[in-house]
Parts: sequence; structure tokens; C-alpha cells
Amino acid sequence: MERAPREVMEYDVVIVGAGPSGLSAAIRLKQRAAEAGSELSVCVIEKGSEVGAHLLSGAVFEPRALDELFPDWKDRGAPLHTPAREDRFLFLTESRATRLPTPPQMHNHGNYIISLGNLGKWLAEQAEALGVEIYAGFAGAEVLFDDTGAVRGVATGDMGIGKDGRPTDAYTPGVELHARQTIFAEGCRGSLTKGLMQTFHLRDGVDPQTYGIGIKEVWEIDPAKSQPGLIVHTIGWPMDPKTYGGSFLYHLDNNLVSVGFVIGLDYRNPNLSPFEEFQRYKTHPAIRTTFEGGRRIAYGARALSEGGFQSIPKLTFPGGLLVGDAAGFLNVPKIKGNHTAMKSGMLAAEAVFDHLTSGTADREVTDYPDRLKRSWVWSELHAVRNIRPGFQKGLWAGLANAAFETAMKGRSPWTLHHRHADHATLLKAGEAPKIDYPKPDGKISFDRLSSVYLSNTNHEEHQPAHLRLKDPETPIRVNLALYDAPETRYCPAGVYEIVRNEDGTNPRLQINAQNCVHCKTCDIKDPTQNIEWVVPEGGGGPNYPGM
Repeated sequence: MERAPREVMEYDVVIVGAGPSGLSAAIRLKQRAAEAGSELSVCVIEKGSEVGAHLLSGAVFEPRALDELFPDWKDRGAPLHTPAREDRFLFLTESRATRLPTPPQMHNHGNYIISLGNLGKWLAEQAEALGVEIYAGFAGAEVLFDDTGAVRGVATGDMGIGKDGRPTDAYTPGVELHARQTIFAEGCRGSLTKGLMQTFHLRDGVDPQTYGIGIKEVWEIDPAKSQPGLIVHTIGWPMDPKTYGGSFLYHLDNNLVSVGFVIGLDYRNPNLSPFEEFQRYKTHPAIRTTFEGGRRIAYGARALSEGGFQSIPKLTFPGGLLVGDAAGFLNVPKIKGNHTAMKSGMLAAEAVFDHLTSGTADREVTDYPDRLKRSWVWSELHAVRNIRPGFQKGLWAGLANAAFETAMKGRSPWTLHHRHADHATLLKAGEAPKIDYPKPDGKISFDRLSSVYLSNTNHEEHQPAHLRLKDPETPIRVNLALYDAPETRYCPAGVYEIVRNEDGTNPRLQINAQNCVHCKTCDIKDPTQNIEWVVPEGGGGPNYPGM
């Protein structure tokens, strides 16, 4: 069976990813076109089964960018229902919790505790009302280039390809989406963005990007324990002082609590399991009481870009540009990135609109980085640039450095740097201490598979695996031999496991791609960069309810 030719659709602007940055870009493009009395065709594609299906964040939301995008957002019914009321910052030991002064960046007066998925759905409604075409369930699988090497658009993935890579009877070819400009808003470690970084050398001259893995649950708790608007962050236990990490616990309305743990993927101990650390955290005496008598209703995991100011890549190239967490605009000390992501999308949209209406033949929107540098996004990220890298020397040095940088208000005459990519930081297994994780009790702590079940993850089982090995021998020859197969621990979904014969011989890596929640941790942390994450068929992956 031969593959059919792909249909071609033409737009002025194509946006890959229906998250806060991509949807804000789409909305602002249409707003500018309306202000100018002109027409502009804008298309957004989203790999999730619906807008919001793959969105996951804590999330305490700062409405600064939303105020600029829709000053009347309250009248429009934006889903910001739980105002922040109280901040608590705790240092945990194994049995005690000590309240510390809340760092200034973590004061949340004027912010809201939200579901990012619900905000994404609302933004999509506003975009469609303006005439934006949104196609959920269509994954951007390939960047298209013209004869000059400029980006021409993207192609969505083929459907109905069998495990052998050949078309089945259900085969449907992907669609080519051609555009005058393509905005990549894939979020953290997007597969197309990763390729663009290499093609156009976008990371030349900047620090390596460093990442965190965020694992989150939503609980329905005893109404007597519900405190809508309460925001609790912790540092310390169960992390050792050399490992960057901490928790969040946010009380929403309707007796709901969002709880999660973030661990920097520059951790060194290959025996560490972020999932197990999160489950262990919930058993702390000061934490578990919140969940006793409640029930867990949702689970998810996602990597986030933590490098900040010094890790921002070149943002433009002929035919396209990067926005949001695809570029890395998270403000780590503030523990927020949605407002900066939205603003980057808005600035990109304004630059693209002016570029397309200027009559220039230049394919690169070079004004976008300049607008960004003149915005509050740039000054905000510059002011906190030294805080995350300060933790490379451990918790206590990091806290001391953060206090100094906060007092200096970002005016230090130096910039600290990220010295290593996250995949290069692991010790050999024999050089690192073992970690004895307790068995889950099924009430407060849980196993991976029951957790993945709550994420509503599903993939068409007959498609080729979207988790690929560049060299099939490396997992055993290198990862197992030197690091005791860390992929079996850093994956929060049980995708990777070492299986052996009954007599314990002939170990091999088994990849359970069906479990994948698209967190991208394996693509980031694999010590030999042998694992490559690519998009599966559109609509596959998790479907996060209210995350």
C-alpha cells in the first residue's frame, strides 16, 4: 500500500501548540488584524485530544499578561475563581516542619489558584470567537522547509501506520500546513523545537537548558480541611541537601487540592526516583493530615525549563520563531511561567503582524527579540537569573545566594552559569547511595500504574513506538552496566523496565510506550541521549481533567 499525497492548507500564520503562549499569540494576531481592518488567517494545531488535555501546571497564576490581552477577562468569564489568600513556606526534616519567611518572589497577593487546562480551554474559546482555526488531535510531526532552507510550515503526523512502519487499511496521510510564519509553542522540550535548535544552531553561545520534573496530583479532601486560597511550599525533606527540589500544595474551591513535587533534573544520584520522592513527601506528618479522609482524583507529570535568562536560545530563524516554555521563560524563584509565556506569545504576534504587513521580503522576524528585551518579561527574568544556578552548590549555599540576589534586586555585576546539561550529571551507580523507598499504602502514597490510570493516558496500540532508541544496545551495555538503568526510576509512568529470563540472565529494556504521559524526562535525562521522544499519533497521551 503506497502512501497517499498529503493535502496542503495555506495560512498566514501556523502555531504549533495550544497552550497559553500559542493561544495568546493567536488571539493577539487576530486582535491586531481587527484593529488594522485587515484579514489574517491563523491556524493552531494541538497534539492533545482536546485543548487542555496535555496542559499541566501547579498552578498559581499571575494575571499580568491576561490583563493586557483581555482587560475585561472577568466579564468574559475567565476561569480564575480562587484568589490567593495566604502563603506559607516550610522547611521539612523527616519528622518536623519549620515555617520560614516567605521569599518576596513567592508572595501571591493578587494571584489566583487555577486549573491551567481550564484556562487553556477558555483561551481557545476566545481565539475561535476571533476567527482562529484550532485543530486538536493533530500532532506537528515534521518541519517543512522551502528551497532556501527557511521554515515553510509543518506537517501533521500520518494516522494508521502499523508497528512495522507500513500503512494499514486505516491509513490517513498527514496534512501540510504552509505559512508565511510558523510559531512554535510546543512547551518544554518539544520534538520539533529540539530539531530546530540543531538545524539553526539556536543554542550557540548560551548556557545549556536545565530542567525539572514536576509530578502532580489533584485530591478531593475532607471539607473540614479545605482552606481555599491557601498556598504552601516546602523545601528540605525528602530531598538531600545536594538535590534541588521542593513541593507545592494549593487549596482550590470545591474541596480540591493540587499537590506536587518538582525535582531538578540535574540531580546526581541515579538511584533517585522523582515519583517515589513525591509519594514519600506526602507521608510527612505535617502534610499527610491534609489527605487523610480524602481521595485522589487526578495524576500527571511534566518537565519544565528551569534555565532562565542565561539559557534562552536565539528565538528567531527564517520562517519561524519560538515562544513560551519552548524557549524557556519560566521564572523559577517565582514558580510561575504562564504569565511570561503568554506575554512572549503576545509580543511574537505583534512582531509577526508588523512583519507580514510591512512588505519586507525578509523571512526572519528579527524584531521579536528586541520587543522581548524591552518588555517586563526580560527585566523580570534578568533580575532572578542568578538564583537557580546558585543551588548547584547545594541547598544552603543556594538559599544564601538567593537571599543576597533578592536584596540586590538583580543588580549583581555578574551572571552565574549552568555548567552542565542535565544528562551529564549522573554519578555511576556504585558511587551513589541507595535509596530505600517505602511501599505505597494505597491511601496516601501510590504506585506508578494506578497513577497512570488516573491520567487517562491512551495511545493507539498498533502504531510505531514514539520512544525510540538510537542504539538498541546502549540501555544494557551502558545504562544498566554503569548507572543501574536509571530510566526505570526517572520515568514517572513506568514506561521503562528491565526484563530478564527466569534464571535472571539476558537482561533487555522493555519500553511500555502505552504508559507515556509525554513528560519528556527520558529525552532530557538519559545519560547517553540515546532515547528520542517523538510525537505519537495525534490525540494520544494523557487527558488531564482539570489539571
